[in-house]
Amino acid sequence: MALKESVIGEEAVNTRLDIYLARCEPEFSRTFVKDWILKGNVSVNGQTAKPHYLLKLHDRLSWEGPMVAVTSLNAEDIPLKVLYEDDDVVVIDKPAGMVVHPGAGHETQTLVHALLHHCGALSTVSPERPGIVHRLDKETSGVMVAAKNNQTHLSLAKQFKEHSIRRRYIALVEGSISFDEGIVDVPVKRHAMDRKKMSVSFADEAKEAHTFYRVLGRYDDYTALELIPQTGRTHQLRVHMSYLGHPILGDAVYGRKKNFSRLALHAKDLGFEHPSTKEFMEFSSPLPPELEKAMPGVKF
Repeated sequence: MALKESVIGEEAVNTRLDIYLARCEPEFSRTFVKDWILKGNVSVNGQTAKPHYLLKLHDRLSWEGPMVAVTSLNAEDIPLKVLYEDDDVVVIDKPAGMVVHPGAGHETQTLVHALLHHCGALSTVSPERPGIVHRLDKETSGVMVAAKNNQTHLSLAKQFKEHSIRRRYIALVEGSISFDEGIVDVPVKRHAMDRKKMSVSFADEAKEAHTFYRVLGRYDDYTALELIPQTGRTHQLRVHMSYLGHPILGDAVYGRKKNFSRLALHAKDLGFEHPSTKEFMEFSSPLPPELEKAMPGVKF
């Protein structure tokens, strides 16, 4: 590998090492860059450093490059329900129970493995999760978009960051919500004790999170809702509904698993500007039978 070097000027003083390096290597995600640093591939003044190291004036950085963006994941012939596909994007209807990308305990049989088989080539901005611009939780079903090349990936990622993507979810929640519609406007952060969970927090490091909800139907002991996230925090909808005292049915983490056959959350609609044509495109996933059955009288 070629050795790359950089000397820190005034404009980069007090910038985190991983943030600075991600700017130097824009084809790669910050997560990938952070991992690259942790593996000892980056040095500051001849010494390995941590991703959170704050750069000082005249620090000399060196790192091995280019960071190879070739995934070692194997393609797997897993059936996919494709809603739309062209040279840049593929829009799929993810079933409940499918993990989106590989991780601890899920090294195979993920959506990424299926997409690699179906598409062949995917974006490598995040080589550890090729093609994946956004994600749905394992037990959440519904519409997702994946990127086939890096230009598309960066365009979609920008739209998600700017909150210009249109998303609508359908959920069943415990109890009867008092108002027919409202906005949950409370920040969230990683749970202090359980790192797999998120929680509402008003600490400085918490990130703002906004969710609009509207009642679609009221039943004996649960309510059908339309949920529109105006930000995209991890587990945002699940955390916000639990915060209201109305956790999503079947939520083993923030509610009670045994009150529904699955997590009662479905990504119904997704809209975005096509990275190449600039046309705004919208896609919809039909409600799974178990959710449709639980919402008699609701029309879409």
